[in-house]
Amino acid sequence: MELEQFEMVAVVAVLIIVAASYFAKKLGLATPILLVLVGLGLSLVPGMPPIAPEPGLILAVVLPPLLYSAAVNMPVMDFRRDLRTIGALSVVLVLVSAFAIGGVLWWIFPDLNFAAAVAVGAVVSPPDAVAATSIGKRLGLPPRLLTILEGEGLVNDATALVLLRTAVAATAGAFSFREAAGDFVYAVVVAVLVGVAVGFLAVRIRSKIDQPALTTAISFVVPFIAFLPAELADASGVLAVVAAGLVTGAMGVRRLSVQDRNAERTNWLTVQLLLENGVFLLMGLQLVTLVDDVENVGLSVWNAVWIGLALTVVLGIVRAGFVIPLVLTARARRSDHEERARRFGEILEHVSEDERFQQHPRGPRIRRWLQRHHADARFYAGNGLGWRGGAVLAWSGMRGVVTLAAAQSLPTDFPYRTQLILVAFVVALVTLVGQGSTLPLLIRVLGVRGTDEEQSQRELSLLLTELGEAAVGQVLENPDLRRRDGTPFDPAVIERAQTMYAKLTDRGGSEREDDPVRAQYPELMELLFDAQQDTLNHARSTGTYDSHTIARAQKRLDQGNVRLKSL
Repeated sequence: MELEQFEMVAVVAVLIIVAASYFAKKLGLATPILLVLVGLGLSLVPGMPPIAPEPGLILAVVLPPLLYSAAVNMPVMDFRRDLRTIGALSVVLVLVSAFAIGGVLWWIFPDLNFAAAVAVGAVVSPPDAVAATSIGKRLGLPPRLLTILEGEGLVNDATALVLLRTAVAATAGAFSFREAAGDFVYAVVVAVLVGVAVGFLAVRIRSKIDQPALTTAISFVVPFIAFLPAELADASGVLAVVAAGLVTGAMGVRRLSVQDRNAERTNWLTVQLLLENGVFLLMGLQLVTLVDDVENVGLSVWNAVWIGLALTVVLGIVRAGFVIPLVLTARARRSDHEERARRFGEILEHVSEDERFQQHPRGPRIRRWLQRHHADARFYAGNGLGWRGGAVLAWSGMRGVVTLAAAQSLPTDFPYRTQLILVAFVVALVTLVGQGSTLPLLIRVLGVRGTDEEQSQRELSLLLTELGEAAVGQVLENPDLRRRDGTPFDPAVIERAQTMYAKLTDRGGSEREDDPVRAQYPELMELLFDAQQDTLNHARSTGTYDSHTIARAQKRLDQGNVRLKSL
């Protein structure tokens, strides 16, 4: 493709993505579904050139920034609380699905050995959470259900790609479960270590640079800095990217400035929009090319379609059979969590009244540990999945473009390669369009609802009150309050700061005065916002408030901080 043609295609693709994103909401469809359908329609236009991107382009260039962006925005507290469920879905279920599909394909294709069949099973096993979460957010699914879906989407690609690589390597010899398990553990452990190290160093470096444009530019290369070393070490580059994103999200709110975080959020939203939706458009555009490839090698297109439909049914049965006991186990433990919440509440009340405990050097740390476990127990007791949530979770097994890209990365000498790629495409298309288009109806019929807005507003008001009390108690009413140079603040400054602080936090106003001591106001209010941020960070670490409430409070605090800079 010549440069001029590439530029034209890129421009048209961006316009299609923007238009589809705009009209999808009006049509009540998820944007990925609409883009796949548009791509399918365009692929059937006479004269359309064949679309066959290199699979490495998706797996090594597009996937890392997408996963990094999603991981940065994932509340670490929510991810930690549902790590067991997320791990079960993104690791155990992917492995079970891969081997189940491998067994079916081993039976269907006589020339396909078991390792090769498992490799294809790994290709179609990981669901893509983009469509499900976009539908869920629009229809107001419970936050915990969205967290589980997003968390599953973050990790399951890594599991599938590691298994794919291990299974393809095993096709050259006998398949050894012991060796495969060892390779898998190695890939996971090394990837996590690399990702955590990259995320930690990146945040530390960016916190030293007081220029949002530069820190955002650094954030654009962090996914690849995590991905490449992990891949060179034969570990999971995808999982390293996720680990780096989670560390960045957890540390960034404490170490990066408001301006840095706002600039990064805005730019990454644009990147995510184009890449995420672009790959779904690309997925639809490849239909004709895949069909031609199958026909050119003398294989049956219709056999690929029927096999793809059969595998879709198997995947649905396996997912439902896995989710049901997962939900039942969670429901059975609900009474245990209620009892744990009661016990931790009693212990917290006791230590709060014990002066000896409060004066103990480890008292604050122990209290924070108790608060976290108390909050976790209350969360599990009050946010059960239930059978309705389990049904939505079971039906949200849509496959996406990673399945197709992984299929195209199969070795060229792989038996039935072109037909199996088309099989993977059928699985992705049927689950994405079929399950994705019916998921909203299922959610409405089951009556699944998210957090009550009135309750959410009450919790936000309670948290904002707590932040305000912390600012006043730790700063304005602190008898040891001093300026940076050690001198005390002018009493008139403190009095006026109370008024200005209220305007900044409540109504967003600001005053400019030619007061000789006016320079003290921003300094004092910066201390106020620092006290609020410390309190908010404590609430975030202990989990005493919902992550959505924490995010809304952080947004208000950031807005006030930005207005402070304009004084």
